Amino acid sequence: MSLHNLENHKSHIEEYGFAVINKVFSQEELEDINLALQNIDTSKENFRKSEDLFAIRQFLKEVPEIKDLVFNDNIRKVIKEIFGEKYFVVKSIYFDKPETSNWYVAYHQDLTISVDKKLELANFGPWTTKQNQFAVQPPLNILENIYTIRIHLDDTDENNGALKVVPKSHAKGIYRPETIDWTIETEEICNVEKGGIMIMKPLTLHGSNRTTNGKKRRVIHIEFSDIELPEVLQWSERMN
Repeated sequence: MSLHNLENHKSHIEEYGFAVINKVFSQEELEDINLALQNIDTSKENFRKSEDLFAIRQFLKEVPEIKDLVFNDNIRKVIKEIFGEKYFVVKSIYFDKPETSNWYVAYHQDLTISVDKKLELANFGPWTTKQNQFAVQPPLNILENIYTIRIHLDDTDENNGALKVVPKSHAKGIYRPETIDWTIETEEICNVEKGGIMIMKPLTLHGSNRTTNGKKRRVIHIEFSDIELPEVLQWSERMN
């Protein structure tokens, strides 16, 4: 892993909204993660199953034994040196996009955070509730502060759903996808090797295409913040 290049990655994320770092997990570490995933009881309600997508919300809570495997020395170093000393986990999801998946995701920003309850709060809203999980769009400064790490358990390119991003879109506030002006914006495909990570700011416009090469794509998506929420509101998945 290019751990000595973390300053470069940090400035790339600040300017463009994303970065790819390969070789963050060894083959052995990936095998341990795969083993833990194979032993999951998939009948719980936080698990979403369809032929196009298998997803586990609150992943680190649902599969606690995965936590020590995911936070290896390299990931800890990335968090500390690129994000900062005070960052903690605020959300985690596991995505499995099967080999035959027609699942594609249109361009969007990640505009909501997961919180523990719903209450009237200035500048927070709209709210959504799914299976007793509360999500809300917070003020812009909170969204701007979040970093997402996507850990890739499979080689991922444009043929099996690698993320497409609009570089620098993270610096433009709330950016409605239907207003993208492709005469001035560009698109970049973020290929990531198995065992690599993609780091992204949630306001970076991103999407993904259908799978066309018959190869699966499994990703562990973890969001981090260093901001405490106001008043009595808490991050629902807060984890140091």
